[in-house]
Amino acid sequence: MAEKIELSKKDRLTVAWRSTFIQGSWNYERMQNGGWAFSMIPAIKKLYKTKEEQSDALKRHLEFFNTHPYIASPILGVTLALEEERANGSEIDDVAIQGVKVGMMGPLAGVGDPVFWFTLRPMLGALGASLALGGSILGPIIFFVAWNLIRWGFMWYTQEFGYRAGSKITDDLSGGLLQDVTKGASILGMFVLAALVERWVSIDFKPIVSKVPLDKGAFVDWANLPSGMAGVRQAFEEVAQGRALSDVKVTTLQNNLDQLIPGLAPLLLTFFCMWLLKKKVSPIVIIIGLFVVGILGHVIGLL
Repeated sequence: MAEKIELSKKDRLTVAWRSTFIQGSWNYERMQNGGWAFSMIPAIKKLYKTKEEQSDALKRHLEFFNTHPYIASPILGVTLALEEERANGSEIDDVAIQGVKVGMMGPLAGVGDPVFWFTLRPMLGALGASLALGGSILGPIIFFVAWNLIRWGFMWYTQEFGYRAGSKITDDLSGGLLQDVTKGASILGMFVLAALVERWVSIDFKPIVSKVPLDKGAFVDWANLPSGMAGVRQAFEEVAQGRALSDVKVTTLQNNLDQLIPGLAPLLLTFFCMWLLKKKVSPIVIIIGLFVVGILGHVIGLL
């Protein structure tokens, strides 16, 4: 029986260090795939001995991947465990490995932004800025050191957590646990991405459907406002009371669509892009097409 191949702590540390550059070759077609493959290279070289096996492993990690750069660490850990088990003879195919990656990257991506970009970094930045404003050189130093210690500690710990969890997943391949995890993670990922469509995709149809003159008192009478700040304050108060800014109520096509089904146009556009991807249309072509349609729509007054 062949000796079992295992990734040492040094191997996993090398992968973790490389993962800090996961955004280094970001591209519009497969996004973080280059950085991901770069991170996996030390593990691939350790697990697979022939050039053909190494090449096949590298190719399957050049597929589409995109998530928060720090949240990629637990996914890396699980993937390392799966690759390790595969190299030791377990029946884990390319679809299973890619399915786990894609299924995890969606829901976890939504965690990274609020934790790191919207909470931790502003807090540390405010602390460093307050010290710097007081003339202390410790301000930027504390921000830099604290941020990188927390970031690196999180990435290493979560990669190890994912590695241990991934090993447990592969212990029950015969019972279908890996397939259940893959399916569940994929469903959750698609659910989260679908919920974010309205936030990420925006369409505004400009054509005017109607113009209705408003009665006096229903809009801000700018000509009779007091001068100076008193007039500005009164205008804000009247708007807060529900008065319109103009004496004419303009209704656009987008207003009617929003009253019918809010977010319908962005959802349909998303489905259309998904259909194009299913038809093997290049993402680059889709992106360029969206730019062209957007520019032409603006020129003719549609968008």
